[in-house]
Amino acid sequence: MAERGFAAMDPEEHRKIARLGGRAAHAIGKAHEFTTDEARRSGIKGGRVVSQNRAHMSAIGSKGGRASQEKRRLARASTDIRGTAEITCL
Repeated sequence: MAERGFAAMDPEEHRKIARLGGRAAHAIGKAHEFTTDEARRSGIKGGRVVSQNRAHMSAIGSKGGRASQEKRRLARASTDIRGTAEITCL
């Protein structure tokens, strides 16, 4: 089935339309703006929900472990013969 309507639009066009909608909602006072406390409570609630998904948390941990391992491997590879490490920006 061919994409139609919003799905067929260019991503930049999506952003343009969304921006207009957001500005209109703020202009008429219908847009919700989180307070610091509301945002904090929402973040805590979301964190609790996502942390219950053990497979997801395991995947995140594995990805971080692989990234750390690769960073250490690159650091070892940049050490010259005398044993001094070159500074490498990753």
